[in-house]
Amino acid sequence: MPEGERAELIDGELWALAVPSRTHQEIVMKLSRTIDTYIDDRGGACKVYPAPFAVNLFGDDSAFVEPDISVVCDRGKLTDRGCEGAPDMIVEVVSPSNPEMDYVSKLHFYREAGVCEYWICDPMKERTLVYDFGTEGVMSMYAFTASVPSAIFPGLVVNFSQIIAGM
Repeated sequence: MPEGERAELIDGELWALAVPSRTHQEIVMKLSRTIDTYIDDRGGACKVYPAPFAVNLFGDDSAFVEPDISVVCDRGKLTDRGCEGAPDMIVEVVSPSNPEMDYVSKLHFYREAGVCEYWICDPMKERTLVYDFGTEGVMSMYAFTASVPSAIFPGLVVNFSQIIAGM
């Protein structure tokens, strides 16, 4: 990866990462805190990492991504470099500069790599898509006014009205 620059390596191409907006960062912070609190309250072993956090998606140096939020339950995948292999859950908050990356490219790669659950939070469309790759890629769509249940963490329900309140 380029020294001192944030970029992702997807399908053999380097993609520069834009500086995220304030709204983007608030959503990432509040979602990370909500997911982390859920895991901690249940004594779970999973770890929650907001970006910047490097994910060597296939564990073979062929694809590096920096998801907005990575949830890793297999601590054997964690190294000082980041995560070696697919996290269990990934959340991306869509940026206006390149929405196709989250909706198309990353969707394909995350499914192929073995991510169990993928959320696409889109502040412009005020919705969240939840992909449950464990049940043949079932996708559910929720408005930002709705509560969003996790497919892999029983009892984790994110109230997006609270996440976006005060923004």
